[in-house]
Parts: sequence; structure tokens; C-alpha cells
Amino acid sequence: MQTSSRKSDHLRINLEEDVSSSRTTGLENLHFIHQALPEIDLDALDLTQTLFGKQLRTPILVSSMTGGTPEAAAINRTLAQAAQETGIALGLGSQRAAIEDPTQAYSFQVRQYAPDILLFANLGAIQLNYGYSLDQCRKAVEIAGADGLILHLNPLQEALQPEGDTRFGGLLQKIEAVCRGLDAPVIVKEVGWGISYETARKLASAGVAAIDVAGAGGTSWSQVEMFRSDDDVHRKVAAAFRDWGIPTADSIRLVTKAAPHIPIIGSGGIRNGVEIAKCIALGASLGGLAGPFLKAASVSREAAVELVGELRDELRVAMFACGAANLSQLKETPLLDISPNPDRE
Repeated sequence: MQTSSRKSDHLRINLEEDVSSSRTTGLENLHFIHQALPEIDLDALDLTQTLFGKQLRTPILVSSMTGGTPEAAAINRTLAQAAQETGIALGLGSQRAAIEDPTQAYSFQVRQYAPDILLFANLGAIQLNYGYSLDQCRKAVEIAGADGLILHLNPLQEALQPEGDTRFGGLLQKIEAVCRGLDAPVIVKEVGWGISYETARKLASAGVAAIDVAGAGGTSWSQVEMFRSDDDVHRKVAAAFRDWGIPTADSIRLVTKAAPHIPIIGSGGIRNGVEIAKCIALGASLGGLAGPFLKAASVSREAAVELVGELRDELRVAMFACGAANLSQLKETPLLDISPNPDRE
């Protein structure tokens, strides 16, 4: 199956089917300590964040989703316009389709709609074991006019795809070579099953500029692959992994401990600004969302802008109510953990 056809399947399934993980993010067990006397003014709160030389008005990333199809081109354009209007960051979906077929490049070329945003190109890291090199990574950044490159890790998804690429041996060394050779920051992310302590240590040693945990609790790509399949055995195998992965809260904790000096993006099942606040309190610099933005962008630019406004206001009120005047203070704000085993890590 061509990459563009697979991407069309992914887009359709995400919009039409229940592809949520049966795990939770773990953020539901974490609570801020309410401050009845915050000693700050709500209007004076500072939500700005500078990352890779770009200032964000709100610490939100539209997480990587799609590209390589006409429908994806429209969605990416809408998301870029919304990101430009609201001052948030945008990650593009995998650009493999555009590398394989240059006629698909237009679906990722959104810089004209968003000249000022922090924009990330995207490729599957596994393609470095299937003939891709620094040249293709540079091409992805060039196509998008991006500020950095996301390399995504998705071993479980690849294992569940009949056409999956599963030769992951020796991949770390090739990621390291890209980090050394690319004239742009390299961010490594999962796609919904989280980054472990061990993996974060390896990535930090390889020189990655940031890590996006993309933990369990949001979209389950095993469910997406289940819906793609028309083979009963394959569907059963894929369905068995609906509860797989490291919950988002746990993954942020683990990555913060393993790589304390690397910016972290907290994503995976994030649904509101309070959860973004929790991610930042755990150590993240940004909160990333995919599914909610996909659904909003499929409606209109206005719907995507409205979603950003809701998330921003929720984040602001959470900061106000726990007495954090800016994101640096929010990072130092304690959280109460009411989970059965609060010392999991």
C-alpha cells in the first residue's frame, strides 16, 4: 500500500472510529494544591514560552498528525492559520509521502500561512534503517520551511502493520548521526505509548534537542491498525494492545529524571488546559494535543482558534488558583498524587 493511501486510512479512522486507549494518562490522579490567597493578578499572568528561538504566546503544540493527501493539506493549512493567529507551535505529520512522491509536498507547505510560528517537520525514525539518511531529513525540513525536525518512534505500530518496517536494530546510532549533522534541532517523540527512562537516557546521549513523551491515554494506534485490517486474526492481535504503554504522567516523570536538561513536550491524551498545567508542573515545557485539534480543524479555522482559547483560559485559571505567575513558577508547583502507588517510578 502506498504511504498516501495509508495516511488517508489513518485520517478517516481517527475522525470516524473510537481509537482511544483503554489506559488513562495518569494525570487524573494528580491535583494542584489550591491557594485561596494566590497574591497575583489574573491579568498579569505570563504564559509565554521561548523554545528554539521562537516565542510562543501559550505553551501549546499541535501534535503531529497528518499529511500527504488532499484532505490532510486542508487540515494542515487550517492548523497553521490557527497557530499563527494564536501564537502556538505546530508539528506536521510524517513527510515520508512527500519524500516518496514530491507531488505530495504541497500538503506540508504551510509556512506561507504561518510565517512566525515554531514549526516542526516530521519523519519516522525507522526510515533511517530503510535507506533514509541526513539528506532526506534535510529535505523534510526544507519542504516545510521548518524550525526543527521531529523523528517519531513507533515500533508497536509498525509491528501491527502488515506493511510495517520493523528493523529497529542499530537505529540509535543513526539518530545520533542526524542530530550531529542536521542544521536544526532534532526532537524525538513516540506516537502514543510513551518514552521510558532507558530510552530517554539513550536519546539524551545521542544529542536530541527535546523529547516528546506522547504517552498512553490518548489515541491508540493499535486500535487504528485494528480498524484498518480486514483480517480477523490481525484485528485480534492489534486489539490486544489497546491498554499498552506508559501513561503520560509517568512518562514525563521518567524523562525528567533521565534527561533533566532537555526540554520535554507532554502529550498523549491531553484534553484541557488544566492537564497542560499538570504536564508543566511535572517538568514539561509544552503541552501537546492531536485528536482535539484534528476534530476542530476538520470543522473550521475558527473552531481551532476557539479550542486554543479554551485551553489557554483553562491553563491561566489553573495557574492563578495555584499561585503560579509564570511558567517557571508553574514548574516548581507541587502536585498531590492520589494514585494507589504514587512512587511508581
